[in-house]
Amino acid sequence: MLKFIAVLLLVAGAFAVGYYAGQQPVGTLQGTVSDLTHRLEISEETIKDARQSLKNLSQTAMETTAGIERDLRRRKALMEAKSQVVQAKAYVLDRNYSDGAKELTEAASTLEAAVKGAKSDASTQAMLDVAHALRDTRIEVAMGKMVPLKKFDDLQRRIDQSLDK
Repeated sequence: MLKFIAVLLLVAGAFAVGYYAGQQPVGTLQGTVSDLTHRLEISEETIKDARQSLKNLSQTAMETTAGIERDLRRRKALMEAKSQVVQAKAYVLDRNYSDGAKELTEAASTLEAAVKGAKSDASTQAMLDVAHALRDTRIEVAMGKMVPLKKFDDLQRRIDQSLDK
């Protein structure tokens, strides 16, 4: 009996909704459909704008991350090169010229590897200049010439200047 009353109420409700919708003028329904269509177009434009904004944000984040990574790689190479220059200086003071020349070669190679594939700008050019100076100093050390400590200090200073950029 309860099921019969529930079904009867559903049928009556459906009839009432249909009757009410049938009483509305056609223009009102067309206006409602037109309004809903306009809102849908606005929503699609908003979604398109949101997608573009998200794409731009993602691209900016990737560029920033890549820039930070490049800077970190550059700084790491400069610190490693400075460490190798200090070690080469110690070897030269101990008159161990072959190990000093090897450290200077490694320092120059480290700087050149860090610059390889990077955009050419003032900092990369400064690193290449330091690498060239390291190779020149290495030649002098390998020949057994007494290289002034001031030259090593100058190389360290130039590396420090590159680190500060």
